[in-house]
Amino acid sequence: MLSETSSGLYCADGDFYVDPWGPVPRALITHAHGDHARAGSHAYLCAQPCAPLLARRFGQAATIESVPYGRRMTIGNTIVSFHPAGHVLGSAQIRIEGSGGVWVISGDYKRAADPTCEAFEVVRCDTFVTESTFALPIYRWDPTGTVVAELMEWWGVNRERGLTSIVFCYTIGKAQRLLAELAGVTDRPVLVHGMLTPMIEVYRSAGVNLLPTQTLVERPRGTSLAGELVLAPPSARGTPWMRRFGDISDGLASGLMRVRGVRRQRAYDRGFVLSDHADWPALLDSIRDSGASRVLATHGHGEPLARYLQEHGVDSGVIRTAWEDEGGADDYE
Repeated sequence: MLSETSSGLYCADGDFYVDPWGPVPRALITHAHGDHARAGSHAYLCAQPCAPLLARRFGQAATIESVPYGRRMTIGNTIVSFHPAGHVLGSAQIRIEGSGGVWVISGDYKRAADPTCEAFEVVRCDTFVTESTFALPIYRWDPTGTVVAELMEWWGVNRERGLTSIVFCYTIGKAQRLLAELAGVTDRPVLVHGMLTPMIEVYRSAGVNLLPTQTLVERPRGTSLAGELVLAPPSARGTPWMRRFGDISDGLASGLMRVRGVRRQRAYDRGFVLSDHADWPALLDSIRDSGASRVLATHGHGEPLARYLQEHGVDSGVIRTAWEDEGGADDYE
């Protein structure tokens, strides 16, 4: 029912694309990260909580329609609905029912609890198109509370040493999840890079409880930042923006930090293994729970996952994307 084209996955029965790689007449979007939502399409359709994020990214001139989770709508010869994916605010799995049976395109998803978005919903289907960002057995996540405790301890030690603690994290989802989790263990405000502020405001407007923040540019020049915790996007590292700090200790919050070699290669002082994607066991659980007789893996380690599933008797294959060789998971994890 879905075919691979130069613009991404296309549904001829409904005449729409799912997470296209470039401008198309109609795009159904799983979530607002840049490797799934690209500017320039004539019209977008997404889950209701996702719309403000897309509007912030694409501008108010973009044509963005949205529907509540679970509401079925007819598009051409298909019935389409959006279901929570648990990845970031507004993330959705897209269920498509038509002549080719029931397909579910997962987008990115996780099974761990997250106070910033609705929990993953199991959606039964015939064909499951699953992400595979961390589809290797090495990727297994610790409880979120454990990671938050590690961060708090690190921040405390740095404060005693007179260091500024800088955690690099992604603009949509990770920064807000950190602020929501920290709000449960401290009321001490956090400083944030200006690039994070717009999306933090979208989350607050959606009613998500976040720790108080202050945009760093609001601080008078020369103010000591020793002992403070700062959140910043990875793109800020090594830029002139960093010159305002004295002595620092830095870290990255990402599932990529599960591999020690990655942390050493990138020369972070600390790695906080906090991911907004399913780990290896959660991927296998989700595939089983879907009841799908056919599984297509995309966005990440698709080939190892497909091979594992084939060895265990599951009809499976791989859908390659425009991001496979461009570090997509690196930029949006």
